[in-house]
Amino acid sequence: MAKPNHHTTTNELKKAFDDTKTGVKGLADSGITKVPPIFIHPKPDSEKTQTRFTNSQLNFPLIDLKNIHEDPIRRAEVVDQVRAASGTWGFFQVVNHGIPGSVMQEMVSGARGFYEQDDEEKKKWYTRDVGKSVVYNSNFDLYNAPTANWRDTFFCQVAPNFPSPEELPAVCRDIMSEFTKHVLKLGSTLFQLLSEALGLKPNHLEDMKCGKGLALLCHYYPVCPEPDLTLGTTQHADSDFLTILLNEQVNGLQVLYQNQWVDVPHVPGALVVNIGDLLQLVSNDKFISAEHRVLVNNIGSRVSVACFLRSDLTTSAEHLYGPIEELLSGENPPKYRATTEKDYITHYNTKGLDGNSALTLFRI
Repeated sequence: MAKPNHHTTTNELKKAFDDTKTGVKGLADSGITKVPPIFIHPKPDSEKTQTRFTNSQLNFPLIDLKNIHEDPIRRAEVVDQVRAASGTWGFFQVVNHGIPGSVMQEMVSGARGFYEQDDEEKKKWYTRDVGKSVVYNSNFDLYNAPTANWRDTFFCQVAPNFPSPEELPAVCRDIMSEFTKHVLKLGSTLFQLLSEALGLKPNHLEDMKCGKGLALLCHYYPVCPEPDLTLGTTQHADSDFLTILLNEQVNGLQVLYQNQWVDVPHVPGALVVNIGDLLQLVSNDKFISAEHRVLVNNIGSRVSVACFLRSDLTTSAEHLYGPIEELLSGENPPKYRATTEKDYITHYNTKGLDGNSALTLFRI
């Protein structure tokens, strides 16, 4: 990456970084001891003084899905827990979710394997063409966002149509296929619970095709020489209906709760679930899409696999999503105008991760 001088513009620095096609991992591997200027995040004044909750002060929602298909009483308890967590935190963790530990471990290893393969092999996948079946790059919003994040990502649309093997990196194609099947099954269960938590029939959200599509995002957060100066991911909410996140053991994910940053605790075998913007929109604010961010560290790299559940953009491009009619009344009028998912995601991606909610544009 070119060294900056006082004549070099920020966009030129970003382009020089982009042209290496080795991402932030390439910077870290080169042995740099200073974070390049394009990655330095200004610290808000509020954060210099605010205290963070400790995990002992708060119980981050942890929901056990054991026996929910067999025991109606147990299921009713879980629906209550899902309702409470989705309406306050916008986040919860699930255990006994049905995805074997071996599959989760293999998915993490596959994602890590992608990033740790030979640079020349990896560069073949590097692109900013979102029409490709696999999009690997650093910072999808590199040229839009005020500051770059200390993170590389490869993205793949895996449902409703899973790509053919030759379209996928050999190092992780088999486990991507296996993991996708499990996540779609869990997604179906979660949408049923969320529907019931809204007081609707179990199949309501699925009938709206909220979980028909699935995008897999494998993030890599390299070791950072100056972790206090940058972020792995800026404050944001997700643009989908629901996200299921597989985290490595290294902590870093934080959720904004009651205006304080809270660490998501590591629970062995758990998956993190969070409400996306579109579910907040269709639930008319009954569920909230919480702002979250990712910290980096100078100890070890970290991998996470985010599964974005959304509609099938190929067949539902014109489908309008607005607040669900059954949830509306004279006392609870619609708070959002209807939008297509495609228009929402286009607005979200064009805006970039600038710390502001993409939902604002759609509020009535």
